[in-house]
Amino acid sequence: MDTLTITELYTEKEIIEAFPIMRQLRTHLDEKEYMELVSEAREKDMYRMFALYDQGDIVAVIGFKPMITLYYGRFVWVCDLVTDTQRRSKGYGEKLLSFVHDWAVEHNYESVALSSGLQRHDAHRFYEEKMKYGKASYVFKRSLNE
Repeated sequence: MDTLTITELYTEKEIIEAFPIMRQLRTHLDEKEYMELVSEAREKDMYRMFALYDQGDIVAVIGFKPMITLYYGRFVWVCDLVTDTQRRSKGYGEKLLSFVHDWAVEHNYESVALSSGLQRHDAHRFYEEKMKYGKASYVFKRSLNE
């Protein structure tokens, strides 16, 4: 029997329950900042968050938003994808990312894109080798607070 389920997180309670997993990726956020950013992104940016549960426990979380740009056309941008560090290499990330691929197709989006920190070599191997993503560009960032 398959004990895995994917559920969209809607309520504040559900989103907070995902925070311990998301914090493993977004270590700079405390719970208050996390909730504020998720709420604003949902309201202004169509951000969606889904959790993968195994036997009732959240084991992985993905956040994404549908977008349209002249470069990519109609696509889904994966903002966040994290599997609990104690439960990696069990196919959870693949299951969530495949779920987003299916969601994108069902909603008439042409592709899925994401960025990954330069230091995340294991994640890069996962995206390129397991999920068949290709490098499309460099992402550049400049802080305006310095």
